[in-house]
Amino acid sequence: MAAAAAARGGLRGALVLQQQRWSSGSGADQLGELGKGAGKGGGGGGAIREAGGAFGKKQAAEEERYFREKEREQLSALRKHHEEEIDHHQKEIERLQKEIERHKYKIKKLKDDN
Repeated sequence: MAAAAAARGGLRGALVLQQQRWSSGSGADQLGELGKGAGKGGGGGGAIREAGGAFGKKQAAEEERYFREKEREQLSALRKHHEEEIDHHQKEIERLQKEIERHKYKIKKLKDDN
């Protein structure tokens, strides 16, 4: 299930899934807002975040912004890849349709020769 979430939503999806697991466990009371200090949902990210306060919240907001931007970039790259795949397959369909017509012509020519 974690692999599916990670595949769908990347790192962010996996983190959301992990946070949901934590909140359903016995340690739910320890989770809090990001940037509120160590052990409260935003901790472990360095001295500023461990101290909490305005700087911790600012760092947490910057991290969220960073991951949203990375997610946008990944989605854009994935969209471009799929568009290129579609274009490739459309060209392949056209090529194969020409091959079919060429073979039909050969069959017709063979029938006409008899």
